[in-house]
Amino acid sequence: MSEHQPPIATRRPDGDRLWQAICAEATSEVQRDPFLAPWLEATILTHQTLEDALAHLLAQKLATGALCHQQLAALMAEALASSPGIRQAVRADLRAVLHRDPAATTYCQPFLFAKGFAALEAYRVGYWLWRKGRRMPALFLQERISEVFAVDIHPAARLGKGILIDHATGLVIGETAVVDDNVSMLHEVTLGGTGKESGDRHPKVRQGVLIGAGAKILGNVQIGEGAKVGAGSVVLSDVAPHCTVAGVPARVVGKVRLAEPAFQMNHHLPDDSHEAAARPQPLSRR
Repeated sequence: MSEHQPPIATRRPDGDRLWQAICAEATSEVQRDPFLAPWLEATILTHQTLEDALAHLLAQKLATGALCHQQLAALMAEALASSPGIRQAVRADLRAVLHRDPAATTYCQPFLFAKGFAALEAYRVGYWLWRKGRRMPALFLQERISEVFAVDIHPAARLGKGILIDHATGLVIGETAVVDDNVSMLHEVTLGGTGKESGDRHPKVRQGVLIGAGAKILGNVQIGEGAKVGAGSVVLSDVAPHCTVAGVPARVVGKVRLAEPAFQMNHHLPDDSHEAAARPQPLSRR
């Protein structure tokens, strides 16, 4: 590609404004600084759809000597083509990063470089495989995601859309965990079990929850809609909707007046409550 003929983001599917925006951003970057022009051309501008580009990019990141880029890209493309739910979630996740992470100023940035976004979309392919009964390939993807991104999400876990995993390093989500739509969480969060129990043993995180860095939520507990979990907290019991909890073990330290604190990303304690609790209160007992 000549630097005198920068790629132009045309011939894109009508109506996919997010993909058109990504292509326009990549074209603008090539015109501004041609250093990454060949890579942006191969990664974004030669592809007709967001799904094609994402399949290529994830395969590029996760390929190994034993399983080449072409094989993985075909698998990713199959999942994305077969599941409208994944395609919707990818777009919601990408918008979540741009709207909630102040470090992201374009769609291109999280699409190309945010490992939380990449790990989440690769997990979605693993979940699709798991639901198809293709458990060995799903577990292979889980292992590669963990090795490459330092993010360990079991392919049977159920994650909604509009999820932000900021920084992502050290994140662990167990097999029976459920994360509803529009949740934000930071690095080193664990949604885990409490021991060797079997069955439904992992947390259920409801819509709009904000989970701070390093928080550990353990066992089959409910984190109610619109709640906040402070950084470094250890949660072992249910958290009521629209409560802020913090500490080891976590206790209620305030009430959240926002419907979905995940959008504001305000980690202050006792937070944006009307009135902080005078004394920390124990969490509800199951």
